[in-house]
Amino acid sequence: MQYDVVIGLEVHAELKTNTKCFCACKNQAGSEPNTNCCPVCVGLPGALPILNKFAVEQTIRAGLALGFDINRTAIFERKNYFYPDLAKAYQISQLVKPICVHGSLRVGDKVIPIHRIHLEEDAGKLVHGADGNTLIDYNRGGVPLIELVTEALQEPHIESAEEAIAFLEKLRQIYIYAGVSDCLIEKGQMRADVNVSLKPKGSSTYGTKVEMKNIMGFKSVYRAIKYEIERQRDILDDGGVIEQETRKWDDDKGENFTLRTKENSQDYRYFPDPDLLAVEISDAEVERIKKSMPILPDELKARYMNEFGLSEYDADVLLQFKHVSDFFNECVAEYNQPKNVCNWLTTEIMARIKTETGAGPILISKQNLLWLIKNVDDKKINRLNAKEVLSKVWGTNLNSEAVAKQNNWIIDIDNGALDGIVKKVVDSNPNVVAQFKAEADPKILNYLVGQVMKEVRGKASAADVMAKIKELLG
Repeated sequence: MQYDVVIGLEVHAELKTNTKCFCACKNQAGSEPNTNCCPVCVGLPGALPILNKFAVEQTIRAGLALGFDINRTAIFERKNYFYPDLAKAYQISQLVKPICVHGSLRVGDKVIPIHRIHLEEDAGKLVHGADGNTLIDYNRGGVPLIELVTEALQEPHIESAEEAIAFLEKLRQIYIYAGVSDCLIEKGQMRADVNVSLKPKGSSTYGTKVEMKNIMGFKSVYRAIKYEIERQRDILDDGGVIEQETRKWDDDKGENFTLRTKENSQDYRYFPDPDLLAVEISDAEVERIKKSMPILPDELKARYMNEFGLSEYDADVLLQFKHVSDFFNECVAEYNQPKNVCNWLTTEIMARIKTETGAGPILISKQNLLWLIKNVDDKKINRLNAKEVLSKVWGTNLNSEAVAKQNNWIIDIDNGALDGIVKKVVDSNPNVVAQFKAEADPKILNYLVGQVMKEVRGKASAADVMAKIKELLG
């Protein structure tokens, strides 16, 4: 039988704030375990939460970036469940009146409706030791977390693992450009719960959903969805029934297993937090945040293509990492040759910074890179030598111009001298010239160019040499 696949996503992202959501402890990843803690975030009796106003602003900023309506009154509830990394045995979250409602995200040609974004506190972190013991680090407990929930509609919107990953990648990009979250997946700053259900193709009856909790990394999300679709398909094809349950994805084994069954919001016994007042959000506050919003990826992409004449591919590569896009913008502001700047960034720079988990820092100053680009454009240094300069300058305090001069890579040979050297090389290689005239093989011409470049020790442009050889050979 053929099935429609219906996928829902609940995406958690840690907000970019200095302090936690309901106390003054640092929101700082990588600290020594249990050093960013206080009576509030470890749930000691009598400790009272105080809401972080900036966390609310960041949540509004995330909502505006995705076209959400902002509730003018938002309420915090207690979500009750027992787990070792949840110090209070409840989580301060939002259910009835979240901050953001009814947004959407365009992925390719499809608009994915989003139900809500709400603000809550993160739990601590369990650290499982090789000796079988489990330790708890409460540094993360109380960190402000936004949860985005896609719309649960009868018709499928996210229909494949590929679409789910495209949604997550676009969402991550928007959060980073909006300054809402760093979304460092390897540090757990962005993670997803995935709901998967299957229904007979074209049927209006929803299938039974299965949820997979706290999946880290997009590759893991992709594998988990693929696995769950096949698992449900096999059960249905065999005449079985899908149980509503929460399952845990084991990335090492490449399979999932049951955690608990038939979980719903009633199981959490939500009720308004008696220690927190309702949050009143004024029109003026929303307008102020809207005016402070930075340029988002879609707007930048249109600018790169329409104003700068870049291809869609080049624009997408630049926008893949915000610090690369920012660096590009700064360079173009000083040297209005966007295509040339783009070429260097998308090739030489990206090759040096791209890693499996993202991108490292750009270890060359704007001034040093622009000197190389300008002088290659002005034919004062050839590109091959410019790449060598880049390698020597990368990650150091060296100066591009000084390195080029030190290695005699500045092109300063006059036309008359270059004409003489070209003629000398051509006259010295009659057999090569004859072969080229007979075969018209570009590789033979490149050999002659190489011989000239050796003679001038790189102090000429290979393009100029090629042109002069062609002219001499007619």
